[in-house]
Amino acid sequence: MKKNKLLITLVIVLSSISFMLKAQSPLKESMALPVKQQRLVAIAALTANGDLIKLKTELENGLEAGLSINQIKEILVHVYAYAGFPRSIRGLQTFMTVLEERKAQGLNDVEGAEASPIKSEQSKYERGKVVLEKLTGAPEKEQKSGYAAFAPQIEIFLKEHLFADIFERDVLTYTERELATISVLASIGGVEPMLRSHLAICLNVGLKPDQLQQYIGIIRRTVGEKQANTAKGVLDEVLKGKK
Repeated sequence: MKKNKLLITLVIVLSSISFMLKAQSPLKESMALPVKQQRLVAIAALTANGDLIKLKTELENGLEAGLSINQIKEILVHVYAYAGFPRSIRGLQTFMTVLEERKAQGLNDVEGAEASPIKSEQSKYERGKVVLEKLTGAPEKEQKSGYAAFAPQIEIFLKEHLFADIFERDVLTYTERELATISVLASIGGVEPMLRSHLAICLNVGLKPDQLQQYIGIIRRTVGEKQANTAKGVLDEVLKGKK
């Protein structure tokens, strides 16, 4: 009789544990970066880092995960704003090779939507200002300081080109562009103040702390321990400041 009671108790406990694990698993999945965004992080980081061998593999992984050709092109183009034309162009050339090889294998990848035309009577500067305010969640100060006051032209370039010409292109969402941005900044290193600002923007556009921790893991796997540890230190500061 005692053995039967013990067995029944054990079954109940195991069933409870199983139920709890099943109940928790959807929550864990909901906190994870979608696979497409994971591939985006790897592609942007490796393009900025210049590791074309690893990049080739991640480009294929991105296509297999469902990223369209135009979305990957957009990621590679986005990189130039933070890591320069040479890295971006080498990434595009690598992607061309990947597509040629896949086509030769009979694989037909989805082209995807192109960027919609911008229809606005506002100047590019004003449009860029609006985009930046949406990203940061704060109004832009009219009185400039720091580098913007020291070299006003670069502040104009940032508004007109980066936040209007580039961020307004709807092939990628703001969230995806920010993920690409922090991936590039972590990869090139030495730009921690900018990384800090963009990590804060990531939280503002809806990314969760757990998802940003996952981004650190992808940087560690694709680029290296040093870059990942530096990025983690910056992320820890940002998250601490949000408490």
